[in-house]
Amino acid sequence: MCPEASASHVAEPNIEAVLQDEIFRLYGEVAENPEGDYHFYHGREAAELFDYDRQLLEEAPQGAVASFAGVGNPHLRAGVQPGETVLDVGSGAGLDAYVAARAAGSEGQVVGIDLNPVMCRKAREHVQAHGLRMTCHEAPMEKIPVEDGTVDVVISNGVLNLSFRKAQAMREMFRVLRPGGRLSVTDIVTGRQLSQAIVNDPKLWAS
Repeated sequence: MCPEASASHVAEPNIEAVLQDEIFRLYGEVAENPEGDYHFYHGREAAELFDYDRQLLEEAPQGAVASFAGVGNPHLRAGVQPGETVLDVGSGAGLDAYVAARAAGSEGQVVGIDLNPVMCRKAREHVQAHGLRMTCHEAPMEKIPVEDGTVDVVISNGVLNLSFRKAQAMREMFRVLRPGGRLSVTDIVTGRQLSQAIVNDPKLWAS
């Protein structure tokens, strides 16, 4: 706005800030109240729909299973091996971090990032309660607080669609990968123009 503009002028809301607020609210609610009624698949129903192993779901932290809000199963192609370092972009309540930590074993480690501090805390608690190694950073995917070339596998489950700067987020994922490292991403894409009703609804963008 120009300095000369009227003080009574009300600026249009920053859509990115509005979306981020809704992401915080929605996924914080999923973490704290997984039994709530949401307009997307979540919890064990979603995990089974996306071919997570049922025995693994029985053994996993039940809080992480109940608050699962992914859109697919990155582990089907990630191929995490013992001793590897895994970066989980958008770690949520920790189900994917737990699966990766089991595969990486005692010599490996999982590093999570999530914008929501509630999710980061829950992911750490869920994974560490099972004697597995995980750290989690409250950080955006467009600026990952991990050194260059230090990660064997990057996984991501339904978070790239939440970024306004997807190319930057992808550059960050490739930056942290070691030579020969692997990237396994599941997400929602569409080849159709979104209706204005969807575009104008932060709740739908956030999910």
